[in-house]
Order: sequence, then C-alpha cells, then structure tokens
Amino acid sequence: MRAQILGLVLIPLAVVAGLVVTERRLPVPEIGRGYVLHVELREVDAPPVLPVVEGDAALPLIVIDAGHGGHDPGASGQGLVEKDLVLSLAKELRDELERLGGFRVALTRSDDRYLLHAERFEIARRLEADMFISIHADSAGDASEVSGASIYTLSEEASSEAAARYAERENASDRLNGLELGDQSDTVMPILIELSQRRSQEQSNELAALIRREGEGVIEFHPQPLRSAALKVLRAPDVPSVLFESGFITNATEARRLSSQEGRRHFAEVMARAIRIYFARQEES
Repeated sequence: MRAQILGLVLIPLAVVAGLVVTERRLPVPEIGRGYVLHVELREVDAPPVLPVVEGDAALPLIVIDAGHGGHDPGASGQGLVEKDLVLSLAKELRDELERLGGFRVALTRSDDRYLLHAERFEIARRLEADMFISIHADSAGDASEVSGASIYTLSEEASSEAAARYAERENASDRLNGLELGDQSDTVMPILIELSQRRSQEQSNELAALIRREGEGVIEFHPQPLRSAALKVLRAPDVPSVLFESGFITNATEARRLSSQEGRRHFAEVMARAIRIYFARQEES
C-alpha cells in the first residue's frame, strides 16, 4: 500500500523532471487565456493621420468626432453599440453640412478605428479647425427609463456629480488592461485652459446653448441638458469644442429614434442650424 502511495507521488514528479531535463514545455490550458486584450498601437510620437479636407480654405472648418471605435465599443443597449451609432450620426451631420454649403467638414474617424482623446482634438488643432464636435451616446444600465440628450463643455469643476461620473467614465476609455495609453500630462492642462481657452470656452458655451435652443421640440433633452466636466476630448485650448451626448441607448424609445433614418436626419438638421447661427454671430461680432 505504501509503495502505491509513493508511486502516485513520485511518478508525476519524475515526469516533470524529465520535461525540464529535455527542455520541453508543459502545455498551458486554454481556459482563462483570453482575458488580456491585445491591441496594436501606433508609436507614441507618431502624429494622428489627418483626414483630407476639401473646399475653399476661407470657409469655416468643422471637425466632427465619432466617439470610441476599434477595441473600445463604448456603451451598449437595445442591440446597439455606441461606436457604430455615433459614427452614423457623425456622417449624417457631415452630409447635411455639405448639402447646405458654406462649410468644410472633416471626420476624426470615418471607419471603425481607435483614437486616443488627445489624438481627436489634436486633429482639430492641426487642421486649424473653427469648431470641434464630439458625438457620443450613453447607457444607464438597468435604469431603462432614463433618457434625454445633453451637451457638455469643458470645465475643471463638473457641473454636477453625474457630470463628474460621466467624465470619469469617458476619460477611462484611454486605458487598456489598466494602463494609461495617452502620454499627455494633465498637470499642465489647467494652465493651458487658463491662458489660452478663455475666449474659446465662451464660444463653446454659446454653441452648446444654440444646440439646446434649436433642438427644442425636435430632440428630447435631459432635464439638465447643459453640463460641464473635465472631459479629455474637449481639451483643445484654442478650438471651440462641445461633446453632444445624443441620448441613452439603454432606453428602447431613444434607441429606436437614434438608430432610425428620421432620427439621424432630425439630429443633423438641429446641429447644422445651430452651427450656421453660431458662425453668423461670429461674423457680426
């Protein structure tokens, strides 16, 4: 009996020792090996690829940013994924602005690719854009009754606890496997905002108010539609910038509206009207 017990113990040890001696590797079980997400990233110092901009250089340039993309799907609900939904909204707005004329338009991404927050607003800066609009959609988890669009501008102090939580969630999309992908230091940003963004922040607030006004009766807004938070994607110090949170895709009614052709058209028409009024005011001032 004792010999059998010793055999049970010693035989596996002998097998392992033999594998070590022969430099053979033990097979690693496949269970649990897929929990690490591998994503090919550009070199840190490589600038983002700039989209081609067509039209008269004297016309205002609007850079439209479809949030998330690539390995970062964003929110999900009612069978929709944020990165796909907001790209369709961005293209609808681009088409509406081009149809109206009087503007040049560029998209930060026109396909399913991933961009850091800093890359998104850096595209606008390098193109010397006159306006930057980032389009997103939200999720309320199991609270499917929550609905309504909102417009965010940049502020180091969030306008509410909900706005602060939203900014923390959105800013976290620059992390992969717990690591910060962007190398931009946030410590200098308050200085840049204080010195360079006072005028553009006033313009951002004006644009947000116009979107709210022009969307009245067309777009369902959240009870507190005008918000501010320390959103990384809005940190271009010299470009008027807003983030349009188009609604909650966890809400069935809102998801149908945002994913329908009619809903996209209404969104684009409201945004285009607000943009035209904004630039008309800039010419008068």
